[in-house]
Amino acid sequence: MPLFHLLLVAIIQGVTEFLPVSSSGHLILLPNLAGLDDQGQVIDVSVHVGTLFAVVLYFWRDVGLAILGLPRLLTGRVDTPGSCLAMLLLAASIPVVALGLLLHLTGLDAEMRSIKVIGWAMLVFGIVLYWADQAGPGRKKAEDWNLQDAMVIGVWQAIALIPGTSRSGITITGARFLGYTRRDAARLSMLMSIPTIIASGVLLGAESVVDANVSLLREGLIAAAMAFGAALLALSVMMRLLNRVSFTPYVIYRIVLGIVLLVVAYR
Repeated sequence: MPLFHLLLVAIIQGVTEFLPVSSSGHLILLPNLAGLDDQGQVIDVSVHVGTLFAVVLYFWRDVGLAILGLPRLLTGRVDTPGSCLAMLLLAASIPVVALGLLLHLTGLDAEMRSIKVIGWAMLVFGIVLYWADQAGPGRKKAEDWNLQDAMVIGVWQAIALIPGTSRSGITITGARFLGYTRRDAARLSMLMSIPTIIASGVLLGAESVVDANVSLLREGLIAAAMAFGAALLALSVMMRLLNRVSFTPYVIYRIVLGIVLLVVAYR
């Protein structure tokens, strides 16, 4: 695969993974709208791994806390901040992992990869994000996260399996409806992405490595490294902007892109 194609995929994945605009939707649109060959599952998994390392690095304190608490959780003890955080992240991941596995085994995930589906998801869930962002009282902090909220946001996260929805966008939507501040809603969304990306990477990665050759694996490593840099930059910028601006700019982008895609799809 040409280096420029790898760069495009890495930048798109890195920039859009943590912005509420749907990374999977943009990756599906790239070959459809740009006339390029589909980058394939190996590259898709690679860029997701790159973004995983970016969010782990950015939230390394929270990640370290959860990792240290995991052994206590596995022994049935939820009596420390770390074991509690690990439990909440795992609980929030159950709906999307279960539904994602079901869709993958039945082949329904592939059938949803269309411009029409992406366009409607971009438009509808962009409007829902605006509603949640404006209506949410915004008093809760990440430290107030509990099991009930984790399960509720986890159900919201499962909706992101519809291409164009945006995993970060829909989880932020759910958190805002529950009353979390913009910054803390984004923080919870990013932390929830870690087990989700790991689960997705294990499922798809196991299938991809079997068919991959040395050249393809090398391209995957290059794409992962570039996606890591793009994701870390995008994540840093978004988290800083949330101190001053709302999610409205992302909503406008989603609505405009959704309308354009629907015009293309229905013509």
